[in-house]
Amino acid sequence: MNAPISRRLLLAGVGGLTVAGGIGGVVGLGRAATAAPPGASDALRVGYLPITDAAPLLVAHAAGLYEPAAVSSTKPVLFRSWSSLAEAFVTRKVDVVHLLMPMAVALRYAMKSPVQVLGWNHTNGSALTVAPDIVDLEQLAGAQVAIPAWWSIHNIILQRMLRTHGLRPVIRTGASRGDKTVELIVMSPSDMVPALANGSIAGYVVADPFNAMAQVRGIGRIHTFLGDVWRQHACCALLVHQSAIDERPAAVQSLADSVVAAQHHIDLDRPRAATELAGGYLPQPKPAIAKALTYDPADFAVRNVDWQPQRLGFQPFPFASFTERLVTEMDNTLVDGDRRFLGRLDPATVHADLVDDRFIRNAIGSRGGAAALGLPPELTRTEQVTP
Repeated sequence: MNAPISRRLLLAGVGGLTVAGGIGGVVGLGRAATAAPPGASDALRVGYLPITDAAPLLVAHAAGLYEPAAVSSTKPVLFRSWSSLAEAFVTRKVDVVHLLMPMAVALRYAMKSPVQVLGWNHTNGSALTVAPDIVDLEQLAGAQVAIPAWWSIHNIILQRMLRTHGLRPVIRTGASRGDKTVELIVMSPSDMVPALANGSIAGYVVADPFNAMAQVRGIGRIHTFLGDVWRQHACCALLVHQSAIDERPAAVQSLADSVVAAQHHIDLDRPRAATELAGGYLPQPKPAIAKALTYDPADFAVRNVDWQPQRLGFQPFPFASFTERLVTEMDNTLVDGDRRFLGRLDPATVHADLVDDRFIRNAIGSRGGAAALGLPPELTRTEQVTP
């Protein structure tokens, strides 16, 4: 059977956007495409991947923060892979998603899809989890390590870590201990935990709660929080279509207001947020979800002690400095797919084209301003990335 045109485009244009679809592909895609949501018939429909990265979109629904006329009060639609979530978004099955920031860049400039980043859905929230007997990164030589997508902050930071420790990432070729190579493979997050448990991979880098699950089950250990390599990096961004901004700016503003309110709601009481997420939104055990939201940094060895905490954060503002550095890092990252579009990009100008921060700025202002959310008053920063 031929794949849908949109999926072929994703395969050809975004190289590696299709993520291990064998675990079920799409959950509820048909429903999202055909069912009329409560409230306004054109209310924005939300899609998500079942990871704690999606927390602001999910908690906004659980806490009743969405205005029904703006955002559908129907439960957000769950998808099982980044590829199916991206495809549903590009083909307008859903209108709002949290999506890997590098993937958003690829959608816009490789596929030329009119997607727009409103702000950051969250910061940090990912880690490199390894088999219990692995202490030093050098022990990964000759092994396979799983990532959730080629165009992901996980792949970018992992490759940076490997190179720093004298290791060379390879794709589609077996890893060699003698050559100090590590083979990278794309795997669905849900498949990573059993793969680590049965020894088919030596580690994985992914969002929570899958790192916490390995800890809770005793089949792996967190080696490095990615937030200890790139301080307060964005992982997932909040995406809408340009047409939504053009045609329904009030609804987009309402969405931004709700998401920022949800981010604040989570930070005020993370145990409560874990209970909300476990109440039919995330399929993982509640102890793993709670652990992911409440890691005690004192329990882990971190290099940059003054960066605490390196765990999942919910800072909404999309700093231009991050986008510029991200595009530069993407050009230094090995992927299995077409990367020619990067040669056409000027890292210094991508942010102004890809990101429309007006709505998040307004939402921040309505909640007391930057200082009230722990943001610098000028809403600028300098990126801090370890060697």
